Amino acid sequence: MDLKEIMAVNLRRKRHDLRMTQEELAERAGLSARYVGAIERGDVSASVTVLGQIAEALGVEPGDLLKRVARVSKS
Repeated sequence: MDLKEIMAVNLRRKRHDLRMTQEELAERAGLSARYVGAIERGDVSASVTVLGQIAEALGVEPGDLLKRVARVSKS
């Protein structure tokens, strides 16, 4: 998984944990909902500026969105 995909997974997970829609996140971060969706799908790479805006809107540190999370295998 590259950083773009890691950020996409972490962003979606954190947004869902906060029960926030893409539209709500976009408004808080000053971005378009389409752009937030594209980041979550891994279609585009976010700049460090956008990473900071999203992290602030989610109440996390920017680095938290770039950390690999151990996968749990389903047996």
